[in-house]
Amino acid sequence: PAAGLFSSPGMADIRELIEVDDVMEDESLRFGPNGGLVFCMEYFANNFNWLEESLGHVEDDYVLFDCPGQIELYTHLPVMKQLVEQLQQWEFRVCGVFLVDSQFMVESFKFISGILAALSAMISLEIPQINIMTKMDLLSKKAKKEIEKYLDPDMYSMIEDSTNILKSKMFKKLTKSICGLIDDYGMVRFLPFDRSDEESINIVLQHIDFTIQYGEDLEFKEPKACGEDKSSPLVDEYFQDHVDE
Repeated sequence: PAAGLFSSPGMADIRELIEVDDVMEDESLRFGPNGGLVFCMEYFANNFNWLEESLGHVEDDYVLFDCPGQIELYTHLPVMKQLVEQLQQWEFRVCGVFLVDSQFMVESFKFISGILAALSAMISLEIPQINIMTKMDLLSKKAKKEIEKYLDPDMYSMIEDSTNILKSKMFKKLTKSICGLIDDYGMVRFLPFDRSDEESINIVLQHIDFTIQYGEDLEFKEPKACGEDKSSPLVDEYFQDHVDE
């Protein structure tokens, strides 16, 4: 994340504008890694003209912004929101893609933490957001079977799982309140992403394309979406192919 904001060879590399290492080495600033990153992002927000010049003419282009992973940039600071608003002023159709490591999400406590981070980013940025559970190819068969319930989560089940572990009444009550908050919003579900599975990659790309209506002048295609019921064709298709191998 500290290496660069953009992943688009030949288009834009934020290190041409400012580098975290340079900020950290500045004796007058004395920032650590996190403080240096925040300084760089705020400096970037004050120099959007550099980004505009770097992007140039991008009509019908598909531009990927590889953003830093520090959650503070999406929850505590207005920098990413400012970037989104600037892109929209330039008539970009913007979709956020929130990546969560599937190996981190196999326990209910960790899942609740991850889903809160995703929800916080969705509320802060106020743009369509696709939430993706990455590195599915690295999970064991048992872990894949366990993680299926987290793709379209039932927060009341999360409460039951957590209650069995927690002994403190205070933390039980807090966990119940957090799960209830997430359920009230009802905004977060995840798509599985397996880089070794072309179909998994296509499904994620279709959802992103549909969200920003990319190529709307072409033949209209709806993404392979979940139905209204809890059983998802997307989830069923993926896990039938991979769990029982």
